[in-house]
Amino acid sequence: MLETLRKKALTVAKDTISQGTRTCLELFKVMVPVIILVKLLQEFELIEAVARPLGPVMQLVGLPAEMGLVWASAMLNNIYTAMIVFLPLNAANPLSTAQATVLGVMVLVAHGLPIELSIARKAGPRFLFQAVTRLGGALLFGVILHQTYAGLDVLQTPAIVLLAPPSLPDPSLVTWALGEIKNLFFIFLIVTTLMGMMRLLDAIGAITLLNRLMNPLLRLIGIGPRASAITVVGLTLGLSYGSGLILHGARSGNIDRQDIFYSITLMGLTHSIIEDTLLMLSLGGHLSGLLWGRLGFTLLIVALLVQVARKLPPALADNILWGPPPSNPAPVEPT
Repeated sequence: MLETLRKKALTVAKDTISQGTRTCLELFKVMVPVIILVKLLQEFELIEAVARPLGPVMQLVGLPAEMGLVWASAMLNNIYTAMIVFLPLNAANPLSTAQATVLGVMVLVAHGLPIELSIARKAGPRFLFQAVTRLGGALLFGVILHQTYAGLDVLQTPAIVLLAPPSLPDPSLVTWALGEIKNLFFIFLIVTTLMGMMRLLDAIGAITLLNRLMNPLLRLIGIGPRASAITVVGLTLGLSYGSGLILHGARSGNIDRQDIFYSITLMGLTHSIIEDTLLMLSLGGHLSGLLWGRLGFTLLIVALLVQVARKLPPALADNILWGPPPSNPAPVEPT
């Protein structure tokens, strides 16, 4: 019995490391050029010039202008790329825990937009509305969180960044390169560990328990039972998983357009709540905003959206929210 468990654990560990390696190799193809670009901008003192257009937006949320580069990297690429951009910028101008949390939630709400918005559009909802919701939601929540932390005067101590690069006055290119390689290695460890953690949580039933806890809440705010079950998958495992299931349901006609829209919108604002939250915690963010605040903000926004959408003329809702009905609609199975 023990030998069987040992072999199974070894197999799972090998599979997790192999999957983590493949994932990181794909990530590093994007991240390494970004690392070099940021270094060049620093060497030629162009960070401030590049970040200047983003300054007013960052000022609204209480962040230095250069942190706009972190958010822009997240929006255009992914969270890991944003992390790599963040490290040298934070070393030069360290953030407080409150600031790291605000930046973290903005990254979590609006990242990977070219890919994730394309996935959402394939499921039916209007591209423009989803884009505005992700960008506007990130900025609005950032402002709310900044004002809350500043008003309560909490989390103003320096952020504890687990991946902080060494503080050297004038590091050589070799030292810089070794530091970046070290950070990439830690990224690999984080990715692999998170993959293993998700497999463990799934094996012990924690994901199933979370699904059961969230389903009634999603139904309460107005998302139908078929869509709510799939939405929880997106909340826990990621937008790609949830959207894939939603897309399958949409094509089969088992989920109506309104529920698809609400589900995609909710998953856009909050998804992968375990993995992504842990990533931003490693950059010094606080759980109050990264998880609880983000989840509460998302549920409130979607609940309000459900109420507003129900009052819109059908033609207007078709035009700006969930798109026109299919030409040959399949019957929706009774729930």
